[in-house]
Amino acid sequence: MEKKNVGADVSANEKKNSNEYALIPLDAQEERASGKLTIYEYEQKYTKRQNVRGAKILLRLLCGVVALLLFACLFFVSLRIYEINEYAGYAAGGVCLILYIVLFIVPMVKIMKSPYFIVNVNAKTAGAAKRHNRKVRREIADKIIDLTAKVDGVGWYDSATVGELAIAVKTNSDKGIMKALTALYTGSVKKSAKDLIFRSSMKSAMYSALSQTSKVDAALVVFLNLQLVKDIVFLYGFRPSDAKLVKIFGRVFQNSLIAYGLGGVKIGNSIVKTMGDAVKGIPFLGSAISAIVDSSVQGLTNGVLTAVIGYQTIKYLSQEYKLQQILDGVELVETEEELQETCQKIEKELKNGKKPQAA
Repeated sequence: MEKKNVGADVSANEKKNSNEYALIPLDAQEERASGKLTIYEYEQKYTKRQNVRGAKILLRLLCGVVALLLFACLFFVSLRIYEINEYAGYAAGGVCLILYIVLFIVPMVKIMKSPYFIVNVNAKTAGAAKRHNRKVRREIADKIIDLTAKVDGVGWYDSATVGELAIAVKTNSDKGIMKALTALYTGSVKKSAKDLIFRSSMKSAMYSALSQTSKVDAALVVFLNLQLVKDIVFLYGFRPSDAKLVKIFGRVFQNSLIAYGLGGVKIGNSIVKTMGDAVKGIPFLGSAISAIVDSSVQGLTNGVLTAVIGYQTIKYLSQEYKLQQILDGVELVETEEELQETCQKIEKELKNGKKPQAA
């Protein structure tokens, strides 16, 4: 009986692990025991089917749609002012053009030109992706060190960790660079990103509450959302991949349409209607309450939508940074050097006229 109890003492987790290992070849078991994945395991677990070229085309198309929407909003605002006063309309058109360039074109270009990590790879592209990602990490490190040294009081990055990052760069330590960047991204950078999101969301809420015009609201949402994405990308030092940017810009477009709809619908009317009995005897109070409720609900909605954009951007950046970190430790089963060596060996054997040995 005692022997039976000892045998039954094996935990369910141990049984599960032993069964799982039994299904994995010996080499893969050794890789897992050492904490490393093979490229095939990485591909199976993290790589998704993705049309890279299609994502680029869709991204450009989406940027074009947002650009047209924004241009239309600014054009109609200028046209409305022109109908009131010709010279004021020309002035408004010039201001709108400057805003379009500074608050849309410039942020869009900066976002698109930022480096990004390649994490959706297979056995064929993994080696090149790892080299690309090391280069991107080095660029990010140089930029953070340079920004901290040249800009006083920026307060985005922890100075002690930046010092460790500088030492890692000077000693050319890839592991040290990754360790310092990880510490920054999970610490001071994350906190700074949340501060950026809060400030941008408050701006979006207040400006929307003040404007009370659907076209202006839509334009403000596009401007503030893109500015927030650009600031977060600048803070982290890299942007999300094209496939993720499609989702982010799609959300920006959706937010602008929601803002346009909010500006054209009196949300407060239904709320004010329920308050009718309480304000019947007070002239103009009903319409005043309607305007206040409309502006507050509209401002709150646009502020929340802006916050969603910010946290979505952080989520994608964190996911892709973690994936490139995992990829960096992946064991490449066949290297290009090994393949080249095998090809040279085959060529040599063929030249010598040797026949392959029977198995």
